[in-house]
Amino acid sequence: MPRPLVLAVDFGGTKVEAALVDDRGILLPGSRHRRATGNAASSDELDAAVSEVVLAARADLPAGAALLGVGVGAAGPIDVATGSVSPLNVPAWRDHPLAASVAELVPDAPITLRIDGLCIALAEHWVGAGRGATNLLGMIVSTGVGGGLVLGGRAAPNPTGNGGHIGHVEVGGFDDACACGGRGCLEAVASGPRTVAWARTQGFTGETGEALAQAHAAGDPIAIAAVARAGGAIGHAIASATNLLDLDVVAIGGGFSRVSPALFEHAREALTERTAFPFVSRVAVVPSGLSDEGPLIGAAALVHRPELLA
Repeated sequence: MPRPLVLAVDFGGTKVEAALVDDRGILLPGSRHRRATGNAASSDELDAAVSEVVLAARADLPAGAALLGVGVGAAGPIDVATGSVSPLNVPAWRDHPLAASVAELVPDAPITLRIDGLCIALAEHWVGAGRGATNLLGMIVSTGVGGGLVLGGRAAPNPTGNGGHIGHVEVGGFDDACACGGRGCLEAVASGPRTVAWARTQGFTGETGEALAQAHAAGDPIAIAAVARAGGAIGHAIASATNLLDLDVVAIGGGFSRVSPALFEHAREALTERTAFPFVSRVAVVPSGLSDEGPLIGAAALVHRPELLA
């Protein structure tokens, strides 16, 4: 018999994806579909993109396979009570009923919606770099910076669905304005677009994270400084979170997390400054063990591993 499957959806500031994922956290080959989102897209365009990927993945369900449900991870903030999302980097959607929209597309399966940061944390805890960890922070460093928490081996209690959103923890020493209204938020300092924007103020002429990665690899001093700045901010935010939560592992995924291994080196260096607090410096800061599949695997975990949800 075919293994039971979950239709996993990941909605973010750059793209929306959907795929079928089995109970081992493995994507069904050929079932992964992707469409662009972006901050210039209209609400109708975003709805169309979601519809296209969800229906395409649903059509890939093998004959005789059980569809256990649909797991949806979305950039935040979200509202789990209403199933609505208001992604900060997608201004066309404010209190958008994403869960209800997906339910109309797949009426024969239950829908579970959570913030994308929690999905990455669940994925890493289930089959990724955080297996065996008691307290884990999963992070996404991409168009934005998101996060989610597993504490005591389960998702942290999360009344509104936004717990662990480390991208909007303010990092000392920075005054960058954030779209959330704060200043010095980690997302405003260390996301891919904001790191590139800072580099451009220093004379960098590239426009993308990919261009920054290439310049860093080539030894460009501005790119090196930009990655050091972002990595240091990430490390300081992790130190603060570890002081608060006694974390074992921080697993970081997302496109910009792969800009250079130096990003992780700078984050770890920021942790070593806590010389009097070995419980902070002990935290392992590691790349995602799941490459770019983590958000989809985590969305599937919402259904395959319901015992992990608080």
